[in-house]
Amino acid sequence: MLDFTPPCGPITAIVDNDVIRARGIRYATAARFAAPVAAADHTEPFLADTPAPASPQSPAPGLNEVLGAGADPGVQDEDCQRLSITMPLDLLPGEHVPVMVWIHGGSYLTGCGDIAVMDPRPLVAEQRVIVVTVTYRLGILGFLGDPDGDPARPANLGLMDIVTALRWVHRNIAAFGGDTGRITAFGQSAGADAIAHVMALPEAPELFSRAILQSAPFGIRHQRQEMSRALFEATRELTPETPLDELITGQPAVVEVGRGFGLKGAMAFGCQYGLDPLPAEADIEAAWDSTAPKIDVLVGNTAEETRLFISAIPKLARAVATPVVGPLLGRAATNTLTRRVYGAESRSFARRHVAAGGRAHHYVISWSAPGNPLGAAHTIDLPLLFGDEQTWATATLLTGATWSEVETAARRVRRVWGAFARGDDLGEDGELPGILRYARV
Repeated sequence: MLDFTPPCGPITAIVDNDVIRARGIRYATAARFAAPVAAADHTEPFLADTPAPASPQSPAPGLNEVLGAGADPGVQDEDCQRLSITMPLDLLPGEHVPVMVWIHGGSYLTGCGDIAVMDPRPLVAEQRVIVVTVTYRLGILGFLGDPDGDPARPANLGLMDIVTALRWVHRNIAAFGGDTGRITAFGQSAGADAIAHVMALPEAPELFSRAILQSAPFGIRHQRQEMSRALFEATRELTPETPLDELITGQPAVVEVGRGFGLKGAMAFGCQYGLDPLPAEADIEAAWDSTAPKIDVLVGNTAEETRLFISAIPKLARAVATPVVGPLLGRAATNTLTRRVYGAESRSFARRHVAAGGRAHHYVISWSAPGNPLGAAHTIDLPLLFGDEQTWATATLLTGATWSEVETAARRVRRVWGAFARGDDLGEDGELPGILRYARV
């Protein structure tokens, strides 16, 4: 065990093979449907040896099959505002290394900071960075407020959790060997979307100077007010006293309401513009522009993002199953939807960021397990950053690849992510053949 004395109060961490872990540290408290309050400082040592509980969520069997047993969120608790820190074992006294704060994805409905498939051990050990994983409120508890601003049901509570966690990191991470001048916020899917929206806040450059936005669904962030109102109306009767089981078991029906709104409904819950702390949708790009000069960005997507979702669209799934022409239709649909939801909009985000005085690189990940029908689908970046062979053993996403093949690609991707977090110049462009390509915007 190792003792640390950050401003929040003494914390005892544990040695776990080649890394040091301090898990389940409280960064905030919050009543149901209430904004987070920063956790009070403590004087008694806190033994940080227990993973953070996940925000309560409905089962996601399809996603669990793709990602394997390591996608199980484990213990769930409404009181979930915790973070975990993973540090290199060989940190020298007085040494300060880059910090990477991970915001997990899951359509704002599933996942948690300490989920096994997002274990940052290899990234920490190989790149000598500190990774902080954040758990925040999801679904109805975190991302569905009254569109009219009723304080009894505030919006963006999960986003506020993330901001509170970032404040905790900036205040305390130096005590763990972190360099507060080199903090990178990185996330995938909804996690990347959340980080992008934090970037619209004036204080964002005080919290991190770099951001990696992986597979953010920017193409479905627009004009969501009508859908948010419909979802809220379906939950209007919920109160702080509603039994938690009733709230969570009713959540899939709310998601179904979102499916009536086309592509936007693929991520029914999310950030709501014009409600604290976000500006109106018409003002979001100006807000991004104001922080752009102080935040470097690495943004991109996988080459075949939407292969993961075709089976969930009945008409498209039937068409793709048609003999002879089915595979052609599948490729065309994948390319079109990937470009519309992820590729085109992520490039647009990067171009706007640069035009506003920021610096950005755009990337595309093309690696996939040989012969796997999912190809370079949404979430293929996760095993290239996190976890180990045991973690990913049952993931259909990797069927067809040996672990040696996965690790060979993963080590190279982690080097790029680590270089960006250190502040190294990635140059005008770069390519890991068959794995990743990127270029300065």
